[in-house]
Amino acid sequence: MDHADGCYVTDSEGKRYLDGLAGLFCTNLGHGRSDLAAEASKQMERMAFYPNWGFTHEPVSKAASMIAEVAPGDLEDVFFVSSGSEAVESALKFARNYHVACGDESRYKVISREWSYHGTTIAALAVTGVPKFRKHFMPMLWDGPRHVRNTHGDTADALASATAVEDMILAEGPETVAMVIAEPVQNGRGCLVPPDGYWQELRRICDRYGVLLCADEVICSFGRLGHFFGSERFGVVPDMITFAKGVTSAYLPLGGVVVRRPLLEQIWESEVGLFNHGSTFGGHPVATAVAKANIQAMHDEQIMQHVRSHEDTMRAGFESLVERHDIVREVRGTGYFYALELMASRERGLDLSEPDALALQQGVLLSMCKEAGLLIRPDDRGATMLVFSPPLIAGEAVIADMHAKADQVLTRAAAWLAGDR
Repeated sequence: MDHADGCYVTDSEGKRYLDGLAGLFCTNLGHGRSDLAAEASKQMERMAFYPNWGFTHEPVSKAASMIAEVAPGDLEDVFFVSSGSEAVESALKFARNYHVACGDESRYKVISREWSYHGTTIAALAVTGVPKFRKHFMPMLWDGPRHVRNTHGDTADALASATAVEDMILAEGPETVAMVIAEPVQNGRGCLVPPDGYWQELRRICDRYGVLLCADEVICSFGRLGHFFGSERFGVVPDMITFAKGVTSAYLPLGGVVVRRPLLEQIWESEVGLFNHGSTFGGHPVATAVAKANIQAMHDEQIMQHVRSHEDTMRAGFESLVERHDIVREVRGTGYFYALELMASRERGLDLSEPDALALQQGVLLSMCKEAGLLIRPDDRGATMLVFSPPLIAGEAVIADMHAKADQVLTRAAAWLAGDR
């Protein structure tokens, strides 16, 4: 790729693509933002770097305040790192630190969901529920994580996935469980939107057994679901929220975890005394300066309202594609985050054969998307899917273009399945 502007990217040969994945769920304000670039340059000239060890600086303190202002409930203390994986690692360590401060040193287990993705570093990989990502590293992974069923197939009347969390807590012993971690809308397995009441039930279960609840919002925060934090969409206040990606719209690497003040006070007032964790580049002054500008732009340009006002158009277009194409099983998603799950024939109830599924997943769909000028993710985690996550600035024209290009891909995929290879 050579250059980009708004919702489009151009390669070195001059071909233009619609960025239907916002880079990797992260260029929320789109490409080519001179205001964010200028903020980075300004901070580099003023002070390119100073660590947050015994000192602070205006960009990091202001960025933390701005994040706390839009976080739900009493989530008001922010710890910065450089990526989503680091954010999850920080949440895992904080949960352990908190329970030790409470005198509950037996609590170390973490419950996550099947097909969930939480990062590639060792502890984050351990709680990840994607088997192929874990299998070659199993001897290196700690034994604390437990994986339960996700929300796929759940209804508000039968919250089997929430019940599975409680059953796992009881099976392992509540005194050994430190944390439950879940995405508001799970990316792995294709944009799994929880049924009404799911997050409230998780909150109730965690409170009952003294377990911390962490919302992994590396993807779902900063507007992806039409709110600064996806937890707001589902009316829940977790104990911790991890974030990254959209906090700077990917103009610089930054991540973090925001926690409830009472949890931090428990650590301060205990023999533990502090959260003994950190990294050289966590809270980098240039990255946090860009985060400040990014969050302010989201306010000024009413990005949350923009997403919420266009999500019906977004969904209607995908529903139309389901109706038009027999190879689409269903659409799932909300906000600016959707997945189309594929099959051989919906009308005949035929799943993809294993060879066809593998071929589609391992290059055929990607080639079709490139041919159509569409950058999205063909995903193989639990099914064959196309995942869409455009920049949040996408309006009706861009949304229509994305649907038209997806229509072209699906038409070509149907022909391929019918033998035109």
